[in-house]
Amino acid sequence: MASRILQVLSLFRRDSGPWTVEGIAREMGVSQSSAYRDVQDLSRAGFLDPVTGAGYVLGPAFIEYDRLLRQSDPLIPIASQTMHRLLEDTTQSATAILCRRYRDTVMCVHQEHGAAPHPSTTYERGVAMPLFVGASSKVVLAHLDDRALKRIYLDNETTIRARLKLPDWKAFKAEVREIRKAGFVATVSEVAEGRCGIAAPVLVNKQVIAGISLVFDSAELKDGAPEQFRDAIVAAAQHISEAVAEGGTFVAR
Repeated sequence: MASRILQVLSLFRRDSGPWTVEGIAREMGVSQSSAYRDVQDLSRAGFLDPVTGAGYVLGPAFIEYDRLLRQSDPLIPIASQTMHRLLEDTTQSATAILCRRYRDTVMCVHQEHGAAPHPSTTYERGVAMPLFVGASSKVVLAHLDDRALKRIYLDNETTIRARLKLPDWKAFKAEVREIRKAGFVATVSEVAEGRCGIAAPVLVNKQVIAGISLVFDSAELKDGAPEQFRDAIVAAAQHISEAVAEGGTFVAR
């Protein structure tokens, strides 16, 4: 039953709905009576909400749990202050983004916007991107162990060859290890045209727990910004890493 309940919720990852009981039953290959019981259980718990047309959408329980997640996660309050300082040290015409690995993607868990006009970004909280596209993703990917890296490559070999123009596993591994050695990664127009991203890893006990990045317009490149931005982002990531390692206590720079 628990597994089937999760399957119902997973339908909304593919299509945000509304979903009818009939549609849920058809997609899951179960009877309408079984689907109806699952939907009723989820509705009573607040995870689904009925709408007009006999359909259901995700319910308010997710908002409550998101709030609880923000309150209980020590990384976000630590990172938030550092991200504010990062924008002050670089440019207010940018967005600072904090990402974590989620399955075989990287998901934005927090962002801070600069006070000046800045380019929009598709990387809002809850948005997941492939591990091999964009600075935020690549900096996390580069710090995975070889076993995880090889599995990701094999699962996405065709896409990686097409998008990254890398012929084989050896070339892929060499590229991500170069990122790891450098301690940062910079990309241009990989996620959105005209957008630049520079990212550095947040490491605790030599394990990557997140990536912090700065997203800005490519026009900033004319002013020699990348080197200045790179140093500030690497320093911000190191500061967050140290604060989390010390037990979640924010340490002022």
